[in-house]
Amino acid sequence: MKDDTTLTPEEVANILKITKYTVYEMVKRGELPAYRVGNKIRIDAGDLEAYRQSRKGPDHRAPEVPNSTSRPVSPLSQAVTADSAASASLVICGQDPILDILGRHLENHPQGSRVLRQQTGSFAGLLALYQNRADIAAVHLWDGDSGTYNTPFIRRLVPGIPTILVHVVNRMAGFLVASGNPKGIAAWEDLARPDLTLVNREPGSGARVLLDEQLFRRDIDRLQIKGYNHEELSHLAVASAVARGAADVGLGHEKAALQVRGIEFIPLQPESYDLVIKKEALTRPQIQAALEILTSPAFLGELAGLGDYDLKDCGKIIG
Repeated sequence: MKDDTTLTPEEVANILKITKYTVYEMVKRGELPAYRVGNKIRIDAGDLEAYRQSRKGPDHRAPEVPNSTSRPVSPLSQAVTADSAASASLVICGQDPILDILGRHLENHPQGSRVLRQQTGSFAGLLALYQNRADIAAVHLWDGDSGTYNTPFIRRLVPGIPTILVHVVNRMAGFLVASGNPKGIAAWEDLARPDLTLVNREPGSGARVLLDEQLFRRDIDRLQIKGYNHEELSHLAVASAVARGAADVGLGHEKAALQVRGIEFIPLQPESYDLVIKKEALTRPQIQAALEILTSPAFLGELAGLGDYDLKDCGKIIG
């Protein structure tokens, strides 16, 4: 390997038999010199070889290499960004306000980092995790065959990649209707009524999966439901559509009903809201900080103050 060869973080990771995230951490700490070309990070082969020699101990330490280890570390190495997400940042997919609170605690944690939030549904979050565009994906996907949440979907949507499933909260899913429930909506079967107009969530969201599974179990033709193709991209948008009279009913969680004036909540089913993380990322300080925060008194106290969440086993690894 020539000293003037330029390497990507992935190539360095393969040479050292470590994860690319560890490479980013080494650069961030100034242990391995690097520089940026556009938004890409590159490491010179000579710098990598000097680093390897320096790790063999004082009796085998390599001499300084001109224009290599003797070169001051670029300020860029203190804020290195990966191709898909900043190595000094954590990308979290999901929409519950819990994730905003987690992000704020992470940014204030000694081993934490800047947090980038992606307001996506469960399917999109898992896809982003699989494609290395996210570090943590929040999920609440109900499997009608097993009657369980999340685990059956992870193996299908993140195939061949070991992951862990971390429980956050149990929350209630149900119907969002106008105050006073003027149309007397109470059960899944009511959605087939011709006098009702539904506002739906986008395909791949946890609410859409739950709705479709429940309709399938009851042999209700979803395409015959008035408003089934009227889609919104968040629980709040669904609640807003009902509040302004654009629909009679939508599916969402209890917190959305409390955030929009004129909305009443009809509880239907408790759901498990969990985080999916790749096992290979567990050595990253930011991930360890996130797991620590989930069980911290400060974080749990803040969630308790919000109400309407079951915090039992928050932070427990369940799969």
